[in-house]
Amino acid sequence: MDSDSPQPEPTPVPPSTDPLTNQFTSLNDLAHELTSLQDLANRGSWLSILDKVNRARSLSLLNTPHDHLTYLAYIVLSFTKLRRFQEAQTELDSLDDFNSHHYRYETYPKIYPNRSGSMVPFSLRWLHALLPIKLGNRQEGLDRFYLLLDFVRERLNRNGNDESDKVWRKREVFVVNHIINQHLSNKELSVCLDLINALISRGNLDPALLSKLGYVQMQIGDLDGANVSFGKVEKMASESDENESGLRNLVSRNKALVYLVGKDYLSAVREYDECIERDGMDVVAINNKAICLMYLRDLSDSIKVLENSLERVPTVALNETLVVNLCSMYELAYVNHSDTKRTLSNWIARVAPDDFDSSCTRV
Repeated sequence: MDSDSPQPEPTPVPPSTDPLTNQFTSLNDLAHELTSLQDLANRGSWLSILDKVNRARSLSLLNTPHDHLTYLAYIVLSFTKLRRFQEAQTELDSLDDFNSHHYRYETYPKIYPNRSGSMVPFSLRWLHALLPIKLGNRQEGLDRFYLLLDFVRERLNRNGNDESDKVWRKREVFVVNHIINQHLSNKELSVCLDLINALISRGNLDPALLSKLGYVQMQIGDLDGANVSFGKVEKMASESDENESGLRNLVSRNKALVYLVGKDYLSAVREYDECIERDGMDVVAINNKAICLMYLRDLSDSIKVLENSLERVPTVALNETLVVNLCSMYELAYVNHSDTKRTLSNWIARVAPDDFDSSCTRV
């Protein structure tokens, strides 16, 4: 976004006062070749995204300020996914303060007629908070996440558009979940409870949030409280007009977790089987079913569960946690586990997305 560089005359963007409610027929209406970028991201082709962004920059294909910011968001995300955190930070450092007038639509009335507000993608604000944590500065990252939460809530408090409100409420839950995960990793459970209860008191009765509340309650030994939280999720599922497998699976996974804590592994397996029957791509259920079978000393079947999932839905099931568990089971089950893990590692190298951490096979 160098003002001294010659740029083609930008095409005005269709008018809309609120970018979140702007109507569009395809992602390409929002930014240059955005459909292609999003498709690469969905496939985990982060290296291809780096190439595409660098090509667009070198050929001066990005003609509007928000094009530059959108492509910056993709390249920072790609570097982060590839665990190249310092390069991601360097890209972010190329920006001014997010509140700078350079990043507001009204600064460019000829390009964005009748549009106002910040054009900084929310994903960039989230990455700005996440990167210090990835670079080893947890406290700075947490501080930024709390500032981001304040920013989201400020927008909610002054917003009067229902459609826009829905987006910002989802973002509020998204940010709070990341903050909770940071506190959970440090066993700061009372902080997690306060955050979740504060969100619920604001009318945010999200089933996943209530389930997380139950999970935290279980960690502090409040099993009765956890059962109450899980019961609320089950009630929401039973009262839902839609026969949504995702919500029903959440209920079953919550029940299975209670059985797991009580060491009733057979009952937990039955709940996970119901999840898998409803949704064969429920990786959490698949992974946890295998662990329960291992606890039941059925190592052969636990290995089959994980191997079958990798064969059936490799793009979904291929995550580091599942692979680490499978390799651990190989080590317990086979004398020649090194050969078995090497075969798995070679297969992963052929099908895995760019950001998969192949070291999890421990070959």
